Amino acid sequence: MAAAQEPDARPRHRTEIWLGPVLGALALSCLLGFWLKAQPDPFQGFKANCADGVWTGQQYSRLCYSDIVPLLGTEHLDGGRLPFLQGCPVSGTCDEYPVLTMYAMRLAAWASNGYGGFFYANVLLLTVAAGVVAVSLYLIAGGRRALWFALAPTFVIYGFMNWDLLAVAFATAGILAFFRGRDVSAGVLFGLGAAAKLYPALLVIPFAAERFRRREPDRGIHLAWAAAGAWIVVDLPFALFGLRGWSEFFRFNAHRGADFDSLWYIGCHLVGHDGCVPTGLLNVGALVAFLGLTALLWVLRRRLQPDFPTWTVAFPAVVLFLLTNKVYSPQYGLWLLPLFALMLPPLGRLKAFWLFVAFEVTDVAVFVTRFTWFDTVQYAGHGAPFWSFEVAVLARAVVLVLCLVAWVTGRQGELRGPAMVEPVDVPLRHVAVGASA
Repeated sequence: MAAAQEPDARPRHRTEIWLGPVLGALALSCLLGFWLKAQPDPFQGFKANCADGVWTGQQYSRLCYSDIVPLLGTEHLDGGRLPFLQGCPVSGTCDEYPVLTMYAMRLAAWASNGYGGFFYANVLLLTVAAGVVAVSLYLIAGGRRALWFALAPTFVIYGFMNWDLLAVAFATAGILAFFRGRDVSAGVLFGLGAAAKLYPALLVIPFAAERFRRREPDRGIHLAWAAAGAWIVVDLPFALFGLRGWSEFFRFNAHRGADFDSLWYIGCHLVGHDGCVPTGLLNVGALVAFLGLTALLWVLRRRLQPDFPTWTVAFPAVVLFLLTNKVYSPQYGLWLLPLFALMLPPLGRLKAFWLFVAFEVTDVAVFVTRFTWFDTVQYAGHGAPFWSFEVAVLARAVVLVLCLVAWVTGRQGELRGPAMVEPVDVPLRHVAVGASA
């Protein structure tokens, strides 16, 4: 056969990495992430200086900042308040997160005492979520790709910074359910993920469209309705009985301006006028750019491979959302880790793994320059200058654009994890995700 004459068609014998080493690597990363955020002092009985919330600048200079610590107080969870259903006890705002995230915070606060205890309780919860992600990736694509998540520096530095791992766990488990033929379960998991952080909603259309591509429209409709239904079941009671608090998340995000990490902010800063785009216009511009560019890449991909796996559109959708959005919070990089592991093909002769490494390098550079710059601004420290932070953000954006080029031009490999029951219909010689990765 002609395909057998191609060098890439020769079988590659690789030792499979089993689940045990993946979970061991995950445990190591969790320990490193915990140490980074808590930084216990062995000379003071391992007192967790950072996690205890006594901050005088070390949260930036020592890179141990975590949203989890201060939000116990700013979200007014140190009492018995029920988010959304009971208002903030003092002037200001609270309940700025979606329902499942707010009630994960609420449960952690009930199960703990003080800032340090709140942090530890959330670390335990988020570690479980990370385990769900790692096991799901292992079952979908095998141990090698699962290690992309388990050993990622992005996971180490951001895993315990916020609650995004909850949504990532729901989203990745939903992808696993999809490939095991459980469309309603996949939809429910995507919907629950959207109730924790809206980004898993971006996955619903590509995965439902995949069922239509395979001439199984009923299954795609079931997935979409299950996702919508799960989100409604979780959110509707709070929308009915605590509308003011429940809608705060939407008001807060509609009124906030461009964040430091966004390309919108850097563009305005480079022209010498911060906030050069009014918030209303910024919201519209971000939405139009996201939808337009996602549709454009979908069309370009179809021209190169008319019957490409539609579910992989989830990758450019999330990447473009981050590039075009007015906010790219540091921990949003966690959203990309499972998508890199499952959907990133090579770029010509450049292996997918090295694209992933380039993203990790630039993401760490953003982390270091961002928080040490905060130390410079707020505490007159000796951290990075703002221009270095801008360079790091732009470098990360360039890498993500290269990943989009790889997605458009590369061929998706076949997913053959230990529990896969539904193969991706691509030529058999492309036997691994991102064939040359």
